[in-house]
Amino acid sequence: MITRSKLNKELNNLLNIYDYSDYCPNGLQIQGTEEIKKICFAVSATKDSVQQAVAAKADALIVHHGLFWKFHGPKTLTGAFYHRTAPLIKNDINLFGYHLPLDAHLEYGNAKAVADLIELEDLKPFGDHKGMPTGVWGKFKTPIAPIELKTKLEKILEHSVIHASPNSNKISSMGIITGGANADWRSAKSLGLDSYLTGEISEHDWHEAQEDDLHFFAGGHNATEQFGIQKLMEYIQKKHPNIECLFIKSSNPA
Repeated sequence: MITRSKLNKELNNLLNIYDYSDYCPNGLQIQGTEEIKKICFAVSATKDSVQQAVAAKADALIVHHGLFWKFHGPKTLTGAFYHRTAPLIKNDINLFGYHLPLDAHLEYGNAKAVADLIELEDLKPFGDHKGMPTGVWGKFKTPIAPIELKTKLEKILEHSVIHASPNSNKISSMGIITGGANADWRSAKSLGLDSYLTGEISEHDWHEAQEDDLHFFAGGHNATEQFGIQKLMEYIQKKHPNIECLFIKSSNPA
């Protein structure tokens, strides 16, 4: 087992959370039992993932999307929010959340994991949020046809991919920021990259990206962010082999 305070300190330092000015608190969000023997992992703290953590008799739930966001403002513990939060407190389950630090981490991050799966090389930090990167960019060893890359992404993500395609030229480089980083295709363009991947795409970005001669791929918010939390789980399994770990997969199609 590991203590709550030790795990919190270890993960906070591993993911460099103190370097980020995020939209949410990173690290321990809800305090539970001090002794942790079993941990569940999920992309988001939802009613479903919380219920599965309770059913699994977990001591902690570690997620990418926690429960508290600056843009939501103060919230009462009522309705749907109550049903997400109360079971954690009633069952003494710790909730840890890691947002931007897990997106951008160069070993365990969401963007790094996707980049590895599509075989991008020479990875470098990419994107900027108040001075800190939010993803990675890299180059393909061999340029790849847009339709081939789209097919590859759909297989890896297990999700349909929207592709704003300006031409059929082969793609040699890509910037990746997972999740909802719609507008950051402009950062890819400014770096001279010829493609960009994120989770979501807006109507106007679909037009503007291809009109600006950039391939924009959108593979789903949840789908593009499912890998970093699993990398974090693998880290804990390796570092603390006596801790039981379980990944909770989401059915969210968005």
